[in-house]
Amino acid sequence: MTNPIVVEVSRGGRVESRHRGSAVVVDGDGKTLFSIGDVDVPVFPRSAVKAMQALPLVESGAADALGFGDRELALACASHSGEQRHAQLAETMLASAGCDLTALECGCQWPMDQKATIALAKSGQEPTSLYNNCSGKHAGFVCTACHLGINPSGYINYDHAIQTMIRDTMGELTGAHFAVDNCGTDGCSIPTYAVPLPAIAHGFARMATGNGLQPIRAQASKRIISACMNAPEFVAGSGRACTRLMKTAPGRLFAKTGAEGVFCAVLPDEGLAIALKCDDGTTRAAEAMVAALCGRFLKAGDEVRHKLHQQANRNLRNWNAMDVGTIGVTQALV
Repeated sequence: MTNPIVVEVSRGGRVESRHRGSAVVVDGDGKTLFSIGDVDVPVFPRSAVKAMQALPLVESGAADALGFGDRELALACASHSGEQRHAQLAETMLASAGCDLTALECGCQWPMDQKATIALAKSGQEPTSLYNNCSGKHAGFVCTACHLGINPSGYINYDHAIQTMIRDTMGELTGAHFAVDNCGTDGCSIPTYAVPLPAIAHGFARMATGNGLQPIRAQASKRIISACMNAPEFVAGSGRACTRLMKTAPGRLFAKTGAEGVFCAVLPDEGLAIALKCDDGTTRAAEAMVAALCGRFLKAGDEVRHKLHQQANRNLRNWNAMDVGTIGVTQALV
């Protein structure tokens, strides 16, 4: 099956690029409200499912024991930009568990944010693992292990207790298969699993609604989603799509990107969740897709719906701030 064209980029009145993709919207009971493309093909959700991976941090009692609030939980779910506030908070999280950056196994990375990279370079410093966009998630793993009396060393490995907890949690939440045969290695070195989009979306819808979840997991899920919506700057960063989307609809929208054109979103008030994949892995197309689908399921006349439509369909500008084209979703997503 060839997935439909969902986003087009134009220049000079002509279509310059076309992006194909698939997407699904489900409610807390797993009912499909919208589907396009071959959604049953397993995809690696990558960083889009960090909120699910953060559940053991809360469920284990580690978050409460270490005094973590919204910012810490948001950073545990983040693909942050490496701004100073992000690196500092990751360091503080580790310190609360008696650890430092040497406990991180995500690897060193220059900040994703250009200004942060320039500032770091001008200072004569080298990037550390604290600037890795996944350092908050990894800090959460280390903190969970320390709280439970587990040696955090090697926590990135498939057979480590932390990864077993994450694998079991995600399997229970989504109903999907998580094992060696559908496992790959993520950019930050932890296991990532190829699963169908409906399973991912259903997992997020259950996190939002609590449907079918034990009270502890339902409470932890809502706490994590709320934390991200309350501290969107710590989920991504200045100018990033996840942060922008959540600030567009405060308390009404959770959004999280993943590498290679994956995006997930939750509309808590509507009790539904979205999971999508841009076939060619283009981030700009995935961002347009998720904005369009979030807006589609808000009531007509809602100002937020209009703002999301504008984010899904916008002008492209060059370095002289001239409008040179457009990017927008096709009728397939309208």
